[in-house]
Amino acid sequence: FLKILPADVPVMVVGIGSNLLVRDGGIEGVVIRLSGRGFGQIEVQPDNKIFAGAAVPDKRLAAAALEAGLGGFAFYHGIPGAVGGALRMNAGANGTETTDCLVEVQAVDRQGNRVALSHADMGYSYRNTTADKGLIFTGAVFEGVPEEHDNILQAMQAVQHHRETVQPIREKTGGSTFKNPLPHSSWKLVDEAGMRGFSVGGAQMSEMHCNFMINTGGASAHDLETLGETVREKVYRKSGVLLSWEIKRLGRFADGQIVEPFQP
Repeated sequence: FLKILPADVPVMVVGIGSNLLVRDGGIEGVVIRLSGRGFGQIEVQPDNKIFAGAAVPDKRLAAAALEAGLGGFAFYHGIPGAVGGALRMNAGANGTETTDCLVEVQAVDRQGNRVALSHADMGYSYRNTTADKGLIFTGAVFEGVPEEHDNILQAMQAVQHHRETVQPIREKTGGSTFKNPLPHSSWKLVDEAGMRGFSVGGAQMSEMHCNFMINTGGASAHDLETLGETVREKVYRKSGVLLSWEIKRLGRFADGQIVEPFQP
C-alpha cells in the first residue's frame, strides 16, 4: 500500500488510540489502523525473549510474559495502549519504561521498505524516541528475566491496585495529559495552580488525579485542547514551569476553533 501511495499524501498510523486527541476538523490524508489480525501476534523466543506485534495490547504482552515466566513486563499491565504506541513514546509506569526491556524494533518506512532498528537506534529518553517519525512500527523483540510466576503475578496485581486507587480509569480520559517535567510531577504543579477539577465545556481536569483530562459526556476536541492550554498557562504563571503535552494532538481544527498553544 505504501509503495503505491503518492508521496504527497500524509500518512497517520494509530493503534488503540488511548493517548490521542483527534481535532474536530479531522485528519488530512490516510489513516492506517494496525489490526490485531495482522499485527497482533506474540511469540515466546529462546533466551528469555518475546516478539510482539505492534497491535498487541500492552496488557496482553504482560500476560504473555507471566505465562512464560519472564519478569520485567509487569508495568505493561497498567498501560491501556498497544505495543506500537509504547515503542513510539517509550511508555512506562511504576518506575519501568519500554527502553528497559527492548531489544529490536521492526518497522516499515514511508516507501514501504522493511527496516530493523536496534535498541540504540531508538534513541530513547523520557517519553520520547529519536527514531524517524515517518517509520511505522510493526513489532518488536523484548527481553525479560526468569522469575517465579507468583512474584510476577504479585507485581501485576500491585500495578493494577495502584491504577485503581489513584487514576480515574473508569472515566473517559486520554491518560496522563502532560509529561512530568523532572524532577517535578505534573499533577502536583496542576494542583498547586488550582486547576484540579477545572473545566472547559465538557472537559475537566480530574478531581481524582489532576493530570488526567476527563470527557464528562459531551466534550469536543476544542474543549479538551483549550482546557489543556489553559492549564499550561496557569501552571506557568504559578510555578514558572512550562508543561509539555503527553497526549498527542492530531489533525485540523474546525473552522473558527483554533486553539493557540500557550507561549510564555
